[in-house]
Amino acid sequence: MDVHLLGVWDYVVISTVLLISSGIGIYCRFTGGKQSTVGEYLFADSNMHVVPVAFSLMASTVSAISLLGNASEIYTFGLQFIILFFGYVIVAPIASYVYLPIFFQLRVTSVYEYLGKRYGTIARLIGSLAYSLQMIFYSGLVLYAPALALEAVTGLSKNVAILSIGLVCTFYSSIGGMKAVIITDVFQSLLMFGALASIPIFAIRQSGSLAEIWRVAKEGNRTDLLNFEIDPTVRHSWFSLIIGGGITFLSQNCVSQTQVQRYLTVKDLKRARQALWLQFPIIVGLNLCTSLSGLAIYARYYDCDPVSNGSITSSDQLMPYYVVDSTGHIPGLSGLFVAGIFSGSLSSLSSSLNCLAAVTLEDYLKPVYHKLTGSHPTDSQLSFYSKAISFGGGIICIGFAFLAQLLGGVLQAALTVIGILGGPLLGIFTLGMCTINANQKGAIMGFFSGLTVCLWAAFGRPRPGLPKLPVRVDACHQITAQHNVLQNESREYFWLYRLSYLYNGFIGFICTLVVGFMVSWISNKFTGLALENTDPDLFVPCVARRIKERVKCNQINMRSL
Repeated sequence: MDVHLLGVWDYVVISTVLLISSGIGIYCRFTGGKQSTVGEYLFADSNMHVVPVAFSLMASTVSAISLLGNASEIYTFGLQFIILFFGYVIVAPIASYVYLPIFFQLRVTSVYEYLGKRYGTIARLIGSLAYSLQMIFYSGLVLYAPALALEAVTGLSKNVAILSIGLVCTFYSSIGGMKAVIITDVFQSLLMFGALASIPIFAIRQSGSLAEIWRVAKEGNRTDLLNFEIDPTVRHSWFSLIIGGGITFLSQNCVSQTQVQRYLTVKDLKRARQALWLQFPIIVGLNLCTSLSGLAIYARYYDCDPVSNGSITSSDQLMPYYVVDSTGHIPGLSGLFVAGIFSGSLSSLSSSLNCLAAVTLEDYLKPVYHKLTGSHPTDSQLSFYSKAISFGGGIICIGFAFLAQLLGGVLQAALTVIGILGGPLLGIFTLGMCTINANQKGAIMGFFSGLTVCLWAAFGRPRPGLPKLPVRVDACHQITAQHNVLQNESREYFWLYRLSYLYNGFIGFICTLVVGFMVSWISNKFTGLALENTDPDLFVPCVARRIKERVKCNQINMRSL
């Protein structure tokens, strides 16, 4: 494998980025209210401007794994993947007008408080526990996977990368709170844009024009955007990408602590909606950079695939390999790229730490404290506990990143598990918000049914290989390893194992809704449903109006008796 060592200026750039991120945390710690209250530490006193919140919303969902993986996806499978973002736009009004108003009415610290108010304590604990495990697991992978890819190509020690990113992020997140997280997200987002935009810009200068890059990519079948197959076993089509993208967006932006907590850092619902919509041009811009990078990398290696000739071992290493191979002679440019990848890890990890602190504080610490002492902790105590939890969470995530080295091929499976939790979680929130009859038994049964189906679809065996687009090696001087292109085999596979991975969240969502509704309906036949105890604020507007009308009618009937 070819390894291009980083130079002095590269390390200067990386170190500067880490120092600036730490400096922002220190500044936020010693200015304003000095993070002395829970409201300031977890929600920035609900006084943040819309623009930085929009950047933070984007940064918390785009990790370093996404930055490396998107370019690899375009190189390996073609440009069709960008249709995913149409699904985001289509469901955005649902997020804006159905889910967000409920959380603003309740003003919850943890979104899983909703599950407790709507169903009961057990449902709340299941939801918060699923989120907590997901974030710890994901954060460890966000640290480990990019560090592994960079080490293989640049020689940068993965242990040094994990410790540098993890400790710096833990430091500024724990002392600076949500305000520091959001401000650093803006800085790191701009850095990601700069690092990623430099790749297609340099590639255009190298190849002569964008038209030339497009011509080579088109000849290699990488520019097809018109796959309208309705067959759900087709990996990427307009239908799978829009439906899968829609469910992904709703699960991330409507029922995830990571995003909802950011919406609550602005003053009101109107500004939260503005932040939601403003994140779209930012997301599209960043993904346009990664997509162009994928095409540029293909145009550079179209006749000598680096994976097939043994220069690298994985397609996830394509982007760093291209950067050091093509621009390594320019002082500091490789360092800028590495700093951009670090920024993707920093923004994702900082989001996880602050939100884990909110969930742990509200769903676990407060109830246990009250049970043991019979009182509630003071605001200064809560502020201290929040910082301690954030710091402890960072250490745990760093520890898991080192543990991830032992997982080997399980990494891809782990990322799949993280994704399939979104559909069932979205299902139990939607069930509670949109139906009157839903109860805790139904919600729990629905959640575990949806999760079981998702796990079955994701990990069932045997399953067919991925039909990758062909690559060439005819221009390589020496081929040290051959990687044959996987084709669809004639053998018949169970239909669920052939289903596009993008439908995992969708089937988990639908299964949770159907099973949850049926179990709730059956159990209510025996126990009954007291509408007077159903808070209208827990429901979408049309259902809330119906509840109020029925309660009013019941009250009138009671008076007449």
